[in-house]
Order: sequence, then C-alpha cells, then structure tokens
Amino acid sequence: EKLIEVARSVASTKTKHHVIASPQNADEAISWNKGDCFAKLAMTEMSIDDKIARVSRAADTAWLYSADIKQVQAIWRDTSRKIRVINSLGLDVIDEKIDTVMVVHVTAMKNGQVQTGYEPTCSLDTTPESLGESAAKRALLMLSAKHAPSGVMPVVISSSAGGTMIHEAVGHGLEADLACQNMSVYAGKLGKQVASKLITVVDDATLAGRRGTFSFDDEGNPAARTVLIENGILKSYMHNVISAKKAGTCATGNGRRESYRNRPVVRMTNTLVTCGKDDPDLIVRSVQNGLLVKKMGGGQVNTINGDFVFEASEAYLIKDGKIAEPVRGATLIGNGPKILMDIDMVGTDLGFGIGTCGKEGQGVPVGHGMPTIRIPAITVGGTA
Repeated sequence: EKLIEVARSVASTKTKHHVIASPQNADEAISWNKGDCFAKLAMTEMSIDDKIARVSRAADTAWLYSADIKQVQAIWRDTSRKIRVINSLGLDVIDEKIDTVMVVHVTAMKNGQVQTGYEPTCSLDTTPESLGESAAKRALLMLSAKHAPSGVMPVVISSSAGGTMIHEAVGHGLEADLACQNMSVYAGKLGKQVASKLITVVDDATLAGRRGTFSFDDEGNPAARTVLIENGILKSYMHNVISAKKAGTCATGNGRRESYRNRPVVRMTNTLVTCGKDDPDLIVRSVQNGLLVKKMGGGQVNTINGDFVFEASEAYLIKDGKIAEPVRGATLIGNGPKILMDIDMVGTDLGFGIGTCGKEGQGVPVGHGMPTIRIPAITVGGTA
C-alpha cells in the first residue's frame, strides 16, 4: 500500500524534465551503417529462396566432403530489433539492430569414434562452400587426431581462435556490476597492474561490421570504445547507467538487454586484446615443445577468483618450433589474472570470433578478438 501511494505521488508530480531532443532519422540510426554489409544484404536484398540456397550449398559441400560425415546442420538466422529509447532527461533515440549469422555443424564418425566440427560466420566474405568445408575438415581432423598430452607446458593460442578466452576469463570480471559487488577478481584494482605490460584490452561497440556493434546501447547511450586494461594497468570497468551512478562515473555504453522484456545489465560488446609486435610465425617457432590452439570450444570461469577451464576444439602439438600432429581432448586450465600477467609474446595479427553471451538468463550478440599469444606455462588437461 505504501508503494502504491509513492507511485501515485510520483505520477502526479510536475517535473521540470521533458523530452527536448527530437528522434534521430531512423535511416541514419540503423546499426549496419557501422559497416555490417552482410546484415544489410540479408535484410534488404536477399529473398527467402536466396537464404535457403546458401544454406543448401553449405550443407551439400559438407555432405560431399567425406563418407565419414554422418550429420550436417546448416543454419541461417537473421533478426531485426527496432528500438526507441525515451527518458525524462531529454533522451530520444532510435536504432535498428540487425544480426545475421550462418552456422554449419558437422558430425563425423569412424571406427566407433565420433567428432564434431563447428563453423559460424557473420561475414559476407565467407562463402557457404568454405563454411561447410571448414566444419567438415575440423570434424574429420579430430577423428584422426591423437589424444592430447597432459601437464604444464607452453601454449600458443592462434588469432584464428578468436578472443573467447579473453571474453570469458577476463571480460566478465571487468563488468562493473560484478566488480562493485566484490564478485570479480578485479574488484578494487583500478589503477593497478593486472596484466603483462604487453596487454591492452578494449571493449568497442563502434567497430565496423562486428557482431557486438551498435549505434546505441539499450539505455540510449552512444556506442563507445572503452579501454579496460592499458599496458597491463586496469583503467576502467564497463558500466551501464546504474553501475556508473553507484561508482560516481559515466556510463560506457554497456547497458544491454535481450529484449524489452528484460532489464538492461552490464554486458560486453566487441572485446579484444589489441595487436602486439611479435611475428605470429616466430611465436610458434619460439616453442620447442608445447601446444598450439587454433580453435576454442566451450568453457567456464569463476569471476570471483578468475579460475577457468576451456576446451580446445582444434589443437596441434608443437615440436622443435614446428606445428606437428593434431590432438583432441585438450583443455586449458588456469587463472585469468595469472595468465594475463604471464603472457610474454603478442602477435601482430588480430582474429575475431562471434558468440552469444549469456548473463542473468539473457543472451546478446557479441564479438571477441585476440592476436596470436604465447603463454609460457599453463596446465593442459589431456587423455594421453
């Protein structure tokens, strides 16, 4: 009853705030203007028949690749979210967020062994045939791969693996709602060294054509590039409006929600480690005996202490500085802050991955990127 009284009082109060901004032109607010030509093509020029044809081409390529292919799933998904955010402080913005993804998932079986290959894209540069071939190749490669060794060893993570590890092991811990509740290993460490001086981590919703790119977040704040870690020093957390007010700072454009049915929470956009100065080939050659990870699989992280476990869906042994035979069943077991401090080589290349990030029961599209890096010693879980 008291809450009802308060609500009535607030509703009847004359406020000095009023909407003073006119809405943006909708045509100028569409997120694909950031460069996502694949999404624009999918939503404006491609018919349903065109999309079905692309899916069929990808599936046919995978099926024909080998008789050991037993199952193929080729999926096309595109969505359009038209959003208008208005508040009593004068904000009135319009955005249309376009998300187009094509995925091929292949299952191969031989001599009782079953392995899978998964390849997603949100880029027009990737043909359906190359997508189907990549997924089929990975499944077949893992069929013939030996069991991964176990123990502490040097690991090189290729740029082709994307930034899954950075997203999971580092990014979530830099979301301000977790940090402010002391549910992050990075809580209270602003201005302190939390990584190697070679490491700079940014969250950037302004990158052209990436899956986590948009014009405005779901609270109406403009997309931004936020430097989280600079040369190893923690510079900022990611903030939505509420976390920023609590911390006495400004929102960073990281208030995101799955739909109008959900409340905005602090979420990543495109999170990446910036390029270093080391030649990627030299990074591999610098390792006498270790592991090269070319594709990351699933994993989990404890944001409170930073401990993580990740699967490697495509990995190879490194012997005498050369890439050797493929191995399967490898997992990387470590601690995010420790790994960041230990990284001693960072490549000049930069590879991107895509994903759907889950938090509080919501999923939002994200991108993540990382150059080739060397971790001098990390625990590898294997079956050999």
